[in-house]
Amino acid sequence: MDVLIPLLVILLVPFLASFLNVVAIRIPKGESIVSPPSHCVHCNHRLGPKDLIPIFSYFLLKGRCRYCQGKISLIYPLGEIFTTILLLFTYYKIGIDRELWLALPLTALLATITISDLLYKIIPNKVNAFAFLYFAILHIWYQPLPYIEYVLGAVIGGGLLLLIAIISRGGMGGGDIKLMAVVGMAIGWKLTLFAFFLASLIGGVVGVILLVAKVVNRKEPIPFGPFLALGILLSYLYGKELISAYINFVLQ
Repeated sequence: MDVLIPLLVILLVPFLASFLNVVAIRIPKGESIVSPPSHCVHCNHRLGPKDLIPIFSYFLLKGRCRYCQGKISLIYPLGEIFTTILLLFTYYKIGIDRELWLALPLTALLATITISDLLYKIIPNKVNAFAFLYFAILHIWYQPLPYIEYVLGAVIGGGLLLLIAIISRGGMGGGDIKLMAVVGMAIGWKLTLFAFFLASLIGGVVGVILLVAKVVNRKEPIPFGPFLALGILLSYLYGKELISAYINFVLQ
């Protein structure tokens, strides 16, 4: 049994990652995630089981459609690999615990919005709304913190970014604002504020590097969602350790 559960997780997580990839690609375009079924974007042929093995199908087919030899976008395998790694790492960090009911959906959300924001510069309202409802209901049953801290997290997380958006006159996207409200409901207001601090720090450093390297120009908007996702994941998984390390560094 000790070996069976991790094995099942390793086998099933790539399929979950594949589904989340579909959500990230279809939902921002206003498409259904169930209809039409998975198909080739070139010839519209419905894909069979052999074409839908997460990650491996792409390499087995050498990046080409089995039916028309059209080129398969790298978005699919890269998205599946990225999400699979994040989910497996979260499982490894948390272990078999009730906390997984929070950890895995949160990680799934962060992976999904990262892919969506990088591709379309959009964090879909439907994804945020579903996640908010899930975490609000989850914490009725599972409360590592008092429920009020999650409510405050939603208000403070979303309110902070809304305030920034108002002051900067649109410098923060609506999807980012709603995402932080969702995250506040998931992990509480303290870790949410720390997540925003980390995201801003990382985003600022990366932004300067991209500008200096002339990868982007000053007028080109950089999606903030991926930085928020990284800050949130770091705050959730390592927040206490990072804060303790910082306090010890300052006091020395």
